Amino acid sequence: YQFIRALRFRNAVAFKEQFRSVDVLMIDDVQFISGKDSTQEEFFHTFNALVDQKRQVIVSADKSPSDLEGMEERLKSRLGWGLVADIHPTTYELRLGILQAKLESLGAEIPLEAIEFLAHKITSNVRELEGALTRVAAHATLVGRTVTLDMVQDVLRDLLRSNERLITVEEIQRKVSEHYNIRTSEMHSSRRVRSLARPRQVAMYLAKRLTTHSLPEIGRKFGGRDHTTVMHAVKKIEELCERDMALEEDINLLIRALKT
Repeated sequence: YQFIRALRFRNAVAFKEQFRSVDVLMIDDVQFISGKDSTQEEFFHTFNALVDQKRQVIVSADKSPSDLEGMEERLKSRLGWGLVADIHPTTYELRLGILQAKLESLGAEIPLEAIEFLAHKITSNVRELEGALTRVAAHATLVGRTVTLDMVQDVLRDLLRSNERLITVEEIQRKVSEHYNIRTSEMHSSRRVRSLARPRQVAMYLAKRLTTHSLPEIGRKFGGRDHTTVMHAVKKIEELCERDMALEEDINLLIRALKT
């Protein structure tokens, strides 16, 4: 946005000075500059300027640098220069360790069974996990009660309920891929053959129906597609289900599998 604004107001020099003088440059969802030649050109030179000054550049994307479609080869090469890390969801053991470390910093007394319960039940993200522990500790201090498992369930009943309903887009993609016997990577690809496009549309439809993600967020999970593509997929599957009983049964089967 700031780069486009700089071009519009003919203020590219100030833009360059701003971003080439930072100590750390962090860019989220870099896949969205795919196919945008002028933005890639500016990022390429900004990247080089920062690396030459031994500054840090941290970039996130929905796939590895070598798999970024529509990205210039020279940019792929530079993105692959540094440490490339594949970030996975937290494991139970990691969540338990995070809670124990947080508990030490809080200086609160919470029984192990309550900590283990939280590590099992809250799997969405670390911020929510730590927040739940802080909430329990604060409640115990305010009411002057010893923390028990029953108290944890009562204090966090809204949070626990939302986590029980949580279905991720990644889960949907895996289940749909298994059902239609295709590779999960095809959910992010640009190939449009019917045997791949239809399962992808089904997965988008289920993501809209079963998750709280917005259309743009869902699009990003499917290889950086535009929200209008998701809208079209949802409408297409809804129309097909009205006249295709086999597809409707597939959808119901997938929903049951995802909710189990």
